[in-house]
Amino acid sequence: MKKFLTFITGLLCLTATAQNIDDVLRYSTENLQGTARFQGMAGAFGALGGDMSALNINPAGSSVFANSLFTITGANYHQNNESTYFGSLGSEVRNSLDINQLGGVFVFNSRNSNSPWQKIALAINYDMARNFDNEVYTFGNSNQGIDNYFLNFANGVPFGPLQIQDGEFIEEAYLDIGANLGFREQQAFLGYYGGIIDPVDESDNNNTAYVSNAQYNTVDQEYFKRTNGYNSKLTMNFSGQYQQNLFIGASLNFHTVFYDQYTEFTETGYDAGSEIQFVNFDNYLRTEGSGFSFSLGAIALLNENVRLGGSYQSPTWYRLLDDTSQRINSDLADSEIGFIDFNVVNLFEEYTIKTPSKLTGSLAIVFGPQGLLSFDYGHQDMSQAELRPLSDPSFSDENSFIAAQLGVVNTYRIGGEYRIDNVSLRGGYRFESSPYVDGVTIGDLEAVSFGLGFNFGGSRLDLAFSRSEQNAQSQLFSTGFPSPSLVNNINTNILLGYTLNL
Repeated sequence: MKKFLTFITGLLCLTATAQNIDDVLRYSTENLQGTARFQGMAGAFGALGGDMSALNINPAGSSVFANSLFTITGANYHQNNESTYFGSLGSEVRNSLDINQLGGVFVFNSRNSNSPWQKIALAINYDMARNFDNEVYTFGNSNQGIDNYFLNFANGVPFGPLQIQDGEFIEEAYLDIGANLGFREQQAFLGYYGGIIDPVDESDNNNTAYVSNAQYNTVDQEYFKRTNGYNSKLTMNFSGQYQQNLFIGASLNFHTVFYDQYTEFTETGYDAGSEIQFVNFDNYLRTEGSGFSFSLGAIALLNENVRLGGSYQSPTWYRLLDDTSQRINSDLADSEIGFIDFNVVNLFEEYTIKTPSKLTGSLAIVFGPQGLLSFDYGHQDMSQAELRPLSDPSFSDENSFIAAQLGVVNTYRIGGEYRIDNVSLRGGYRFESSPYVDGVTIGDLEAVSFGLGFNFGGSRLDLAFSRSEQNAQSQLFSTGFPSPSLVNNINTNILLGYTLNL
């Protein structure tokens, strides 16, 4: 009965918000996903169209199709992360399989020879905008212990409200403090009953100073982080061809977000005289929500060989709900600390993330039926991202931090295709600059891709390989750990797509 009551209490718990710049970046950036042809050419399709995933770049591209068709694409994602932390190298690999694209287009040619509109197209397409499946393992001998995390939250917090009341279960007190006082006080509560910290004067309810129970010069730490989920996009598209040389289109995009993150932290290697000899501290985050955006675009045929494209991607407005769970243990933990586990859930109030808008300019050179070269440039000012409601003081402070830390992301994509009879050879290169002004917290991303296409007349089979690499500094916890781990991520995708002409 105790567990059941704790769960219900958790469902009713509305805490102060604790979202930050990491959440904004998670939903503001997208992997290069989509059809195998799209990936084989590094997504450089803004002036080309004629591909279902090209609608993500320029919605005018659907009316470039000569006929109606259906496309499905499956992908294998291979994530390889190497983490360097105080000289120690940890490595973790994650594989996953997904249907990452599914969609079709219906093309209607004009029956009125006097109309300037040659044809219109209606398309619906599902794309995996981002796959969150990933794992990172970090370990090392560190001079920054987990006690710093709890001390940073606890110092300045009165001790009295942190104490369990008569007749109150420990998990009820944990949820109540989170709901009524806030995340800071809740972490101070965990640190105290987890045995990591103590008030300087335990007899004084007004005490606001705390000390660590751990003694060490350095400690051995292991940290494992696993994420799962996706940010998918369902696109409803309409476009038309005006006369012979202009394509205009618009799309409505409906996003679905599911994300969960599990972290496991273990600390040992304290001094022999330390009362604490081990600490385990695990956290779980779950996010669900939806979003909406729209896009406008045009493609102009300057002559038989040269095409220009331009598009506008609106901000995406996400409405998200978070819930979190924690568990902690140590040599000095309260005997009932085990009742605070992943069944005890903190629910956060619904919040909104507004991602920045994006402008894309494109150029393509088509060499008849033999092949083509294409170039896209994208501009997105990440400093314009926001957490909402703006009336929330914590969001206001975090938005100021976002505006100072983040800058313009410049994206360059170059792709080419060469046809030999019914076989197409493809290649591409993509560069995406760091979203951070310092260029270090998250580094630049570089990617190369290759692809093959086999045209059978009424259908087509496409195969693609892409490899991207990016470095990032990853903080184990939000405070108390000034030295981050350095993570090198290599993401390798293999895609197979099938297109059926209707």
